[in-house]
Amino acid sequence: MYQKTTLDNGLRVITETMPHTRSVSICIFVGVGSRYETEPQAGVSHFIEHLCFRGTPKRTTAKEISEAIEGVGGIINAGTDKELTVYWCKVAQPHFTLALDVLTDILRNSRFDPADIERERQVITEEINMSKDSPSQLVNMLIDELLWPQHPLGRDIAGSKESVAAISRESIVDYLAHQYLPTNTVVSIAGAGGHGEMISAVEQALGEWIDLKPNPKYPAYKERPFPRLHIEKKDTEQAHLCLALSGLPLLHPKRFVLDLLNVILGEGMSSRLFTEIRDRLGLAYSINSYAEHFLDTGSITVYAGVEPKKLRVAIKAILEQLSQLKEPVPQAELTKAKELSKGRLLLRMEDSRSVAGWMGGQEILLGEILNVDQLIAIIDTITTEELKELAQELLVSSQLRLAVVGPVAEGEPLDKLLKL
Repeated sequence: MYQKTTLDNGLRVITETMPHTRSVSICIFVGVGSRYETEPQAGVSHFIEHLCFRGTPKRTTAKEISEAIEGVGGIINAGTDKELTVYWCKVAQPHFTLALDVLTDILRNSRFDPADIERERQVITEEINMSKDSPSQLVNMLIDELLWPQHPLGRDIAGSKESVAAISRESIVDYLAHQYLPTNTVVSIAGAGGHGEMISAVEQALGEWIDLKPNPKYPAYKERPFPRLHIEKKDTEQAHLCLALSGLPLLHPKRFVLDLLNVILGEGMSSRLFTEIRDRLGLAYSINSYAEHFLDTGSITVYAGVEPKKLRVAIKAILEQLSQLKEPVPQAELTKAKELSKGRLLLRMEDSRSVAGWMGGQEILLGEILNVDQLIAIIDTITTEELKELAQELLVSSQLRLAVVGPVAEGEPLDKLLKL
């Protein structure tokens, strides 16, 4: 069971002791991501995450930072999402103090040297180029634009080459001052070691950190008219497609019902999409679905890579699988989906990094934490009728969007297929 302590400066610290492991993982979550950015700021959250690994007065180069952790066999990394940023480290338990020191050092003392900013600007530009050269990544960005048009949620987390080129050091430091605050941060620690020891170490490292400026809230998403189809013509061997509908936000009471529907639809090699589209029809090598939940909106998306000549056939076959979710799910299939969900969850919780991420991610976004047993209890109570009702509510023709990347004519009337 986890324990939570809030320091005097508002910093929340979550810990869970895992006596069976020899590792300890630290995740520092900051409640800011790309949806908090204005149009001119697009990409600044991700830019800051990169720059925090460039050097501090104590560790002056990126190499010194990485060597400090890799020199003891540990792993250090970070990631920026649409609603949060996380810095994390996993080490053998004797090196816990070192790991915490490195993470807090890059979080609080990064120099943002002008020369480093220019070098990292080039690195991020190449990262954006790489994403656009990858059809599977590009089509996922395009579907976001259709799901959340003219809103930060619909933008690439890294921003655009134009916005990244225009971000100044002054705007980076100002954004940091408004968003990287103890009251907007959660330190989550899981692994070998006691709660008291962990809290004491965090208090020593971050207890003097104070809020300087209030952090602005994110722009709420409001439904608006959206284009249903986006085709990006590209000379590729496959046509890559994303077929998506609006989903449910993080706090919606039916969120877990949608997650279970998604398991049935497209998670794993025994899912309906994999069994039908790949195994029976042979239309795709890679096909899956995923549900995303944000603070005030969400989505459910199917991704597939198919032969361009069979694109229309594949779209129709996927839509047929979506449509069939509106019918009662057989009890045996429901039981299998529940066991898959619970089993995958329990397997993840054997890893200290997953446990720290599980606790901290919930706390930073929701302000509360469901433990594993609570979630399993929720999954166990979901009924066939609940699945059917939610499918009938969400899986409607008017909400369908389709993005395609590949050798497809831009005027191809694929939107006429979007019916359930």
